[in-house]
Amino acid sequence: MAVARTDLEAERELCERARAGDRAALGQILRRYGPILYRSVLLPRLGREALAQDALAETYARVVERFHQFQWQDAGVYPWLRVVGLRIAYDILRSRKRETLYEPDDLQREIDAAEADPQANGEAELCEKRDLAEARARVEAALRSIHPRYAEAIRLRVLEERSREEVASALGVTVSTFDVVLHRALAALKKAIDVPRVAEGKLASREAPR
Repeated sequence: MAVARTDLEAERELCERARAGDRAALGQILRRYGPILYRSVLLPRLGREALAQDALAETYARVVERFHQFQWQDAGVYPWLRVVGLRIAYDILRSRKRETLYEPDDLQREIDAAEADPQANGEAELCEKRDLAEARARVEAALRSIHPRYAEAIRLRVLEERSREEVASALGVTVSTFDVVLHRALAALKKAIDVPRVAEGKLASREAPR
């Protein structure tokens, strides 16, 4: 615990320097937490390396632009950085109509929860493990619940980022047919992911006092 507290004090000092305009201090923060944001926040939610890399670059730019707005919390700087990354991912998902695993509303709920209770995210490495575990469990459970052909199309095209031509060949269909298969597969996946939330909403509605 003493070591953790010492680390937090050092991080707080680093953040104060960064807020005062020390670009070297800000660069140190980004180098420390950028890989975690990429692995556990951006890539799982955007599903493609190219999108996640673009999102990380945009996250860096927004952090540099707005770090003067950061207010220190006992949990450290990572929860704030995580919300910035989630907002970037949200903007990207809103601009894309196909080949995404999450809906913008999914991320908006995460953003709202993170902003309502910054302390809940806790230490960065633990938060990373939780984010990765939750994303992996959510997607894998949904993939198991849809038609195997749909699941294979998503794994090959979205998760492994193979070309449309390569995946179409693997599935034994034309590229145009594959586009239809993938569109239906993603629709089935999003429906499968949404089922637990819909069920929870109905349960909450039944339990709510009248």
